[in-house]
Amino acid sequence: MPTMTFQGAASVCPIQRGCIVDTPGTARMLHQMLGHRLPRFGRPVIILTTPVLGGVAYRTEARTAVEILRPRTVLTVPTARAAAVSVDADLIRPLLVVDLGAHLTEVTLLADGAVVDARHIALGIVDLDRLTPAAQIADAVVTMVTTMLEEDPGSLVSDALRRGALLVGGGALRPDITYRLARRLDTPVRPVPAPHTAAVRGAAKLLQAVHAHPSTAAVSDVTHMRPGPV
Repeated sequence: MPTMTFQGAASVCPIQRGCIVDTPGTARMLHQMLGHRLPRFGRPVIILTTPVLGGVAYRTEARTAVEILRPRTVLTVPTARAAAVSVDADLIRPLLVVDLGAHLTEVTLLADGAVVDARHIALGIVDLDRLTPAAQIADAVVTMVTTMLEEDPGSLVSDALRRGALLVGGGALRPDITYRLARRLDTPVRPVPAPHTAAVRGAAKLLQAVHAHPSTAAVSDVTHMRPGPV
C-alpha cells in the first residue's frame, strides 16, 4: 500500500527517501493499514525491515511508530536480507542485492547473511521522467558497485558479481533498467518474483521461523552488520 496518510483532502507522506520524517504520521499510517488485522487479545511479534543505512535513528523512530500496534517483540532486519530470504537465496556465499525502490536505490553486499557493505542514493522510480531517464538509476547503481569494488579489501564484491546481482523493488519490473544494468555490470541480473513485495515476503518467512522457535522471540534486534566500509 502507498506509504501515506490522508488529512482531509490532502495526502501526507510520513516516510520519504528512506527516512521517517513524521513519526506520529507513520504510526497513524500503520494503524490504518494493520490495526484492524491485529488479534483482539494478545500482543503480536513484529518483523520490521529497515533500509541498510537507516542506522539507529531510523530504527528508533520506527520502533516508536510501531508501538501503536502493541507489539510484544519487535525484530529488525535489513531490507536486503529480508528480500534475499524471500527467494531462499544462499546467504553463505557473497550476494549483491540491488533494491530499486520508489524513492531510494540501495546496493547491499551480504556475506554469511551479514551486511558487509552498502550504498544508497536518494533516487527512485517515481523520479523518472523526460529529464530523469531510467538510465540515470542504472548508472548510479554501476557507480556504487564500482566504488564497492575499489574499496573491497578482499574479493567479496568480485565473487558476488560473478554470481550475479539479485534485483528487488518496483524498479526491477522495468526492463529498461534491468537490461542496462546487466550490460554495464557485465553480470547476470536476476529480478526476483514480484520484486516490489520481496521484503514483505521475506519478513513473513522470518516471522514463521520466530514462531517455530519461540526462544528467539526474546531477541530484540536481528540486524547483522559486519565491520567494513559502509
